[in-house]
Amino acid sequence: MSSNDIIVSLDIGTSKVRAIIGEVQNGAINIIGVGSADSEGIRKGAIVDIDQTVQSIRNAVEHAERMVGIQINEVYVGIQGNHIALQTNRGVVAVSNEDREISEDDIDRVLQAAKVVALPPEREIVNLVPKQYLVDGLEGISDPRGMIGVRLEVEATVVTGAKTAIHNLVRCVEKANLQIAGIVLMSLASGQMALTKDEKMMGTVLADIGAGSATIAVFDQGSLSATSTLPIGGEYVTSDISYGLRTQTEQAEKIKQKYGCSLIGDAAEDQKFKVMRMGSNVEKEFTQVDLANIIEPRMQEIFHLIRQEVRRLGYGDKVNGYVLTGGAVTMPGTLGLAQVELESSVRIAVPDYIGVRDPSYTSGVGMIQYVSKYMRSRPVSAPKKSSSRKSGAAASSKPGLFERLKNLFSEFI
Repeated sequence: MSSNDIIVSLDIGTSKVRAIIGEVQNGAINIIGVGSADSEGIRKGAIVDIDQTVQSIRNAVEHAERMVGIQINEVYVGIQGNHIALQTNRGVVAVSNEDREISEDDIDRVLQAAKVVALPPEREIVNLVPKQYLVDGLEGISDPRGMIGVRLEVEATVVTGAKTAIHNLVRCVEKANLQIAGIVLMSLASGQMALTKDEKMMGTVLADIGAGSATIAVFDQGSLSATSTLPIGGEYVTSDISYGLRTQTEQAEKIKQKYGCSLIGDAAEDQKFKVMRMGSNVEKEFTQVDLANIIEPRMQEIFHLIRQEVRRLGYGDKVNGYVLTGGAVTMPGTLGLAQVELESSVRIAVPDYIGVRDPSYTSGVGMIQYVSKYMRSRPVSAPKKSSSRKSGAAASSKPGLFERLKNLFSEFI
């Protein structure tokens, strides 16, 4: 990677599509641009309308472009969902150099060897995450470059996903006239940003609670051990407020963001607001305590289901703590409620960069960190000539895009 690179991450969520531009200078990351747009065409984390999703992607990217004044051509895209599965595999190669020094080429070959797994025709490899390398049987090596040996092995986690979900995601980005530099598993990206090295070693659950889904990732012995997605999230809280106060969903979302509190004990009786109810043109007054009485049971249920899912994954007693992130954990009182419901140490992870100090940006910022550390990148931007995308420029980039995607997936098949 050159000393000054631009990395763009695209986080396509149920409520928002976020494009984040990160600049890498000598290994340090600066967030220089953020674009956000309301997400249309996504339900519970899955794409249900391609055209609407494409428009949301365009809006988010154009918003980020205007902020920085560059044109974005290439993005790293995050993927998550219940179709994601993990399996462990090993790769073995003989060191090719005559002096038996392990080179970058040897590492590439051993990683390719680890990708050789028997997969059903409807599944595809998304990411390959090395757990450890072995040189002539010596275990626990994180980076074997420059070491001397005859036999190089890798033990890796192979992340696979459903072809349909991957190809629909690729199609949306492609139709928005963007090239895909790589696909990143959101749980890996969030873990890169939200967890410390010790937390990954000791056994920690990272729960990313968004609008339409909650993604659970269990990190143990330094790497991602299990992942699962539950179709629950902040949308359900909004829906409960809408029913409870008999008001429009849009109004319920605004009330939740302004007055919402997850813990009845933390709510203020003197914090009052008026709501225009459906079927009436008269406003009715409610207090924050009334609102907390609606929110707390649903948030309790979300944490109860997360804990139940961690047990189902087989990590009930092995977890030493929970780290929460995602847009749904920003409400006051959420941390206190989570500590009671999960009966464990809990903290909320927030990105430490100007402009994105919000748990909802954890995945997008984490992707930039993950890419800069583990995936090769090259500059993806050029000076912006015009805010409108010219059809000629878009058309000229098409063959390169198809070729790139073909190459991207050919190594997985």
